[in-house]
Amino acid sequence: MEEQFILRVPPSVTERIDVLLSENASSSEDKSLDLSFSEDGRTGTFVIGNDQFPASLLDIPGIVESYKTYDDNVLIKTVDIGQIIMVKEDGGNGLDGIEYRHGLTLQ
Repeated sequence: MEEQFILRVPPSVTERIDVLLSENASSSEDKSLDLSFSEDGRTGTFVIGNDQFPASLLDIPGIVESYKTYDDNVLIKTVDIGQIIMVKEDGGNGLDGIEYRHGLTLQ
């Protein structure tokens, strides 16, 4: 059984994750990636390298279906996604005033 999630991070963190997950990860200054949640299961901390960012688990108002293909012709549905993990910049005061251009909206 597969598990998938949507992870929304600030642009500066996106670049660092790309380098860390690329083939030349040995050139990356960031050697670790971690996500942990507090007891409430909704707030937590995202860690990349030595930097920590606040994270929140949020419900999205609809279901996002995820598909994959093995032959570039037939799509196979793998999972329904109903939550998103939002990582904010340090000092972020929540989600107010942020515009999302990815097509997903939050409640």
